[in-house]
Amino acid sequence: MTRHRSTAAAETERLRKYRPDIQGLRAVAIMMVVSMHCGILDIHGGVDVSFVLSGFLIGGQLLAEIDKTGKVSLTKFWARRFRRLAPGTAITITATAILSWLYVSPFRFRDYMTDGLSASVSLINWRLAENGTDYFANDGSQSPYQHFWSLGIEEQFYVVAPIVLVVMVWFSRLIFRNRVLVTLFLMAVVGGSFYLGYTMTTKNQPMAYFSTTTRIWELAFGVLLALSAQQLSRMNTGLAGVLTWLGLGTLIGTGLLITKHTPLPGYAVVGPLLGAALVIAGGCAAPSFGAEKLLDNPVFNFIGNVSYGWYLLHWPLLILFPSMIDREFGYSDRFRVVVFSFLAAIAMHYIVEKRFRESVKLVATPWRGVVTGGALTASTVAAMVVALHVIPLNLAVGSSGSSASALGYEGIDSVQAAVAKRAKPEITQSDLLKSPKDQTTHGCIDNLEPTKFVIRDDCVIGDPQGKRTVVVFGDSHSWQWGNAFQELGKNLHAKVVTVAKGGCSPEAYKITREDLGRQYTECDSWRTSALAYISEIKPDVIVVTNRVQPTATRSGAEETFKALKATGAQLVYLTDTPYPGFSVPDCLAENGKDLASCTAKADKVVDDPRNRALEREVAEENGAKVIDTIPAFCSDGYCPAVIGGQVVYFDYSHMTGSYAKSLVPFLQPTFKKVLAG
Repeated sequence: MTRHRSTAAAETERLRKYRPDIQGLRAVAIMMVVSMHCGILDIHGGVDVSFVLSGFLIGGQLLAEIDKTGKVSLTKFWARRFRRLAPGTAITITATAILSWLYVSPFRFRDYMTDGLSASVSLINWRLAENGTDYFANDGSQSPYQHFWSLGIEEQFYVVAPIVLVVMVWFSRLIFRNRVLVTLFLMAVVGGSFYLGYTMTTKNQPMAYFSTTTRIWELAFGVLLALSAQQLSRMNTGLAGVLTWLGLGTLIGTGLLITKHTPLPGYAVVGPLLGAALVIAGGCAAPSFGAEKLLDNPVFNFIGNVSYGWYLLHWPLLILFPSMIDREFGYSDRFRVVVFSFLAAIAMHYIVEKRFRESVKLVATPWRGVVTGGALTASTVAAMVVALHVIPLNLAVGSSGSSASALGYEGIDSVQAAVAKRAKPEITQSDLLKSPKDQTTHGCIDNLEPTKFVIRDDCVIGDPQGKRTVVVFGDSHSWQWGNAFQELGKNLHAKVVTVAKGGCSPEAYKITREDLGRQYTECDSWRTSALAYISEIKPDVIVVTNRVQPTATRSGAEETFKALKATGAQLVYLTDTPYPGFSVPDCLAENGKDLASCTAKADKVVDDPRNRALEREVAEENGAKVIDTIPAFCSDGYCPAVIGGQVVYFDYSHMTGSYAKSLVPFLQPTFKKVLAG
């Protein structure tokens, strides 16, 4: 065993200790990431390149140490990782928290701090996966800590990798007297993790994108390259040079082919990762005319040195900058983010990172590095806990305490009174704080993926034993009425069944979703199954309500209403609720001196009035009873944000569950007559 280790160590010594091509790849990866995030160039795969680089470098270090000593000094290894990562992480997380408190909505601040806490302990990737985060969303929902997902995966790898490699090398030498078992193990991890990510992409894309189990194959592939480095170093240099250029071309070419609509990670990440792997593999032989000729230059070397700080800083600035400048965020602003974050990364590299990495005390005494890194991490965690539970929110409106008189809608007079008080609405801070989470608690709704409606227990509300059945059919603007129909069904002894799918019009329209980059075919098939289910249960009343689609057609509306009419049920068409188009709770929390601006004008909030009129006309032609919802929200040309002490909307278009419940008196007279008839 000793002779084997000595031979392996001698082979390792022949490998280059410094790889300028890898430093160049590090620069290429960060430029790809920043360019894609900031909208400078739509190129993807930078993080995947970073994963395989990390796997190769860390795997190489660990395997070399195992070959020389037969073990790994965990203290030294983790001390190096702490010196490299902890200072920049602590600064970024804390600085982002301060900027968030100063500039963003109080509601987002709390969510951001929870993300910051998860990032502090390197678990934010799991939080994002569980929350179903869309990494490429462009709707203001992104967190300034979202980019820590990749660092979380790498840091989880750093904790586990040295232990696993030592164990696997020991077993492999014991059984085979070589590294065959290690190779087979890494190949199994690569194959299993890739397959899991590929299959999960279509079932649960956020989990596939952020999960460690679906991404670890990229790091393991890098370790596999490190394990093969000695053999790769003997490659013919001419062939090695060709491979490096082919790899660089593959990396860039496939990165440009991937778009935000490409299902990721899926199979698409293989392109950039394989390209980087070819550059790394060919570079092991140090070819004279390889891609290193391009990658080894002072500019790329400098960018590679500051790449960690650039990655940390560019994303929080990109997310927070629009709130900081308080104007429309344009292309020039995105370019400013690129420049500002790069300059800040340079400063952080020389002022902070180099001092920790090159500190004589920390290098000479590894346990000091571990303790220092642990202290920085603990301090960051403590700062996030304080931000979550101690620091007061910058609420611009309302008194402290909770109001027992927040009754919401109490007739047309309450709406008119709210319009008159729109500049100084009656709302407490307690009620305002609850509003973003004040969503309906009754009724079910399917998300984007399902292609078939399946009845579930939570779809049945009201009086489940009622002799009369009401179906509420539509999209999320149908689901938002759940609390109202829960009370309505109980009052009128009617069973209410909610049949809803997000973004899916009940009328037979072809819908193209920007976030999918294609036609929303799941809606078409889901609608067909929903109509079949409604026809099967033969309800007494069918309520149709939804957000009007810009692709509405008369033929599509007629197709659905005729199918519903054929069931023999009484049809009710509930016109769509107002569409403010901005986050109402955020507006109320931030605009203390101009709360009247949170009250939208009635002529601006009727979404797509032409198609709205078309749907209403088709509904009436098919015998539907029409309920115009606007009087419950608007009066005298305005649609107030607060009515009867209750915030009307929990986001930019959906009403709060509390306000929906208060609308029972608005709906009940009509439904009492309809059910009686």
